[in-house]
Amino acid sequence: MGETASSAFEMLARPVQRWVWQQRWTSLHDIQERAISPILDSRDILISSATASGKTEAAFLPICSTLEDTAADSLGVIYIAPLKALINDQRPRLEALFGCIDAPVTPWHGDIAAHIKRRMVERPRGALLITPESLEALFITRGTSIPRLAQNLRFIVVDELHAFIGTERGRQLQSLMRRLEIAADRSVPRIGLSATLGDTGLAAEFLRPRHCGEVEQITSSAQGREVKLQVRGYLRARTAPPQGSEESDSGDDEAEEPEAESSDEIDIAQHLFTTLRGSTNLVFANRRSDVELYSDLLRRLTEQDHLPNEFFPHHGSLSRDIREDAEELLKSSRPTTVVATTTLELGIDIGGVDSIAQIGPPGSVASLKQRLGRSGRNIGSPSVIRIYIQEEQVDERSALTDQLRVSLVQTVAMIRLLMQRWVEPPAPAALHLSTLIQQVLSLIAQHGGVLAADAFQALCGSGPFASVEPASFAQLLRDLASHQLLTQTHDGMLVLDLNGERLVNHYDFYAAFSSPEEWRLVTAARTLGTLPVSFPLSVDSFLIFGGRRWRIVGVDEERRVAELEPAAGGLLPKFTGDGMLIHDQVREEMRRVYTDNDVPAFLDANGRELLVEARATFRRLGLNKHSVLPQGRNTWVFPWVGDRALNTLGLLFRTQNIDAVSYGPAIHLANTSADAVQQVVEELVSLGMPDAEQLAITVLNKRIEKHHWYLSEELLNADYASSRLDLDQAWSVVQALSC
Repeated sequence: MGETASSAFEMLARPVQRWVWQQRWTSLHDIQERAISPILDSRDILISSATASGKTEAAFLPICSTLEDTAADSLGVIYIAPLKALINDQRPRLEALFGCIDAPVTPWHGDIAAHIKRRMVERPRGALLITPESLEALFITRGTSIPRLAQNLRFIVVDELHAFIGTERGRQLQSLMRRLEIAADRSVPRIGLSATLGDTGLAAEFLRPRHCGEVEQITSSAQGREVKLQVRGYLRARTAPPQGSEESDSGDDEAEEPEAESSDEIDIAQHLFTTLRGSTNLVFANRRSDVELYSDLLRRLTEQDHLPNEFFPHHGSLSRDIREDAEELLKSSRPTTVVATTTLELGIDIGGVDSIAQIGPPGSVASLKQRLGRSGRNIGSPSVIRIYIQEEQVDERSALTDQLRVSLVQTVAMIRLLMQRWVEPPAPAALHLSTLIQQVLSLIAQHGGVLAADAFQALCGSGPFASVEPASFAQLLRDLASHQLLTQTHDGMLVLDLNGERLVNHYDFYAAFSSPEEWRLVTAARTLGTLPVSFPLSVDSFLIFGGRRWRIVGVDEERRVAELEPAAGGLLPKFTGDGMLIHDQVREEMRRVYTDNDVPAFLDANGRELLVEARATFRRLGLNKHSVLPQGRNTWVFPWVGDRALNTLGLLFRTQNIDAVSYGPAIHLANTSADAVQQVVEELVSLGMPDAEQLAITVLNKRIEKHHWYLSEELLNADYASSRLDLDQAWSVVQALSC
């Protein structure tokens, strides 16, 4: 690096320095400078920086320097990524770097040839690039080889760390890292890489549980890119009678079928077509159906103008070939726009795109930040994002949440929080019992059998499931035995039973998560449609679908069927299908958006009008002073809390036989006056704060995660309460309402 060489650069091994010179770099990025010393000292380290800021090199320049004399003959580093595509992208990049120390790089996932994997097992060397699922398979199918793979391991690198935090897959990853260290019989330094972190302290706790204070935290000091952002507002074409009208309340006649595409959808597609054609872009939609809808509309507009198609879909239901074709087009120099769900949100190297579009409100601030980081990756180029928000046409009979333009306000709130550099922290610690089941069975398969005490110590005692008490672990083992997943020999050894062998030997076992399943909604043997249900269900509770209110009369959890009957009233639903739970901080910021007077410059003319209208409605309803509002025979409660607390509050009302439905930031209480709400609140306070697990008993759709089917009702209630309820926050709302 000549005169620009730094003291940190001089600490790198000479072959690594030569590699840097060959790249013609004149200096190292700040995170690369700062990461060299702690990694060379074999410390745990968390590196947080924007996309395309050199995080990979920040980790691997000092790693390769450390492994200079050993990597050619032993496995020195395991790199764990959330996606096979990310491994494929990183492979040539790391092969070039590891080539300077004459060490191989071995990718390992389902598309890698068996002889390549066999060669790594027989002679572990260099770097192993792997997903958590493939690492799980390695433990199960080649358990006896794990000690040899881990004996000289010097580093574990986790890329896209934020994608794991607070999830079942994240707890699986923590368990796998712990088991690698048990096999190595020592602590192995962990390096976490991420572009999207809200609280680096909590992220450090995820990386090294109970020892986060020892994790070196490096956040880039480089200034962010220029951001060009616009939020465009649209009014939906009305396709059903106004809510609250006699026609919509009758429940006798079929709702009018909407047209294939409404005018607002066509307007959005036309703007996307005019703005994006001839460049390279990513368009994100919250639902797969919207991906297909807008891909089709854009293709038809292209054909209408007799132009070559530049618009392609990308989501998890499409074949791998179709997805990879779209990815290759993005990498090419051809103008290409891909419409996707979350499948292109993570760091797959598709090159720099010119702009990002988001249809519908973002699911989280973290998601918005991650998507924004996909554009403006070229030096001097701004990050460009356009957000398209559809709101309902309303009148005085419309749902209050529609009148308050909740989607627009939520989007504005998330942008404001992003500008304040706030991102959702990891979810509070949950039990993750579904993943604990997987890890117990995997541990048994790895060793051929384990003692219950050893399994508890490895996974729970000082392991990633430390919040699981011995009594609960013993109950979990009894639950697994009752399903013939495991059995105990006369000498106390836990071994797989017949069903356990069958489960573990199926390829689907390696993943800790399962794809969200939609529930089928039926009435009088007629299917109304399907719905991804993330809110609690119970018999005699209500839900809103197809512009009408329905009472739940039966729930078949195994077949994912909810049987309904018509109920009086109706509200237009707003199911996004993204399954994300809105954080408390977002709802608090939404309230501040309503009470402020400034109009953000990033709103277009329609968006500004909608915001002014929303604020006027907020003031007219007195929501700056009150949180309980009557509307006809019904009452709305606006507590401005996140979805976990809001769902918990709904359960509390239902214990008093109140029809409570969470709807955006509010709870709708049907056929309940404001005075009745006050009486119910006072009754709840007099009864005292209930137990969260007792409250979970009333929920019928608790089997959310992959292995919940094997849990007893007692453990299922405990797991649901730990992950889906926020009783403390909900109880604070109850106490505030009683004043």
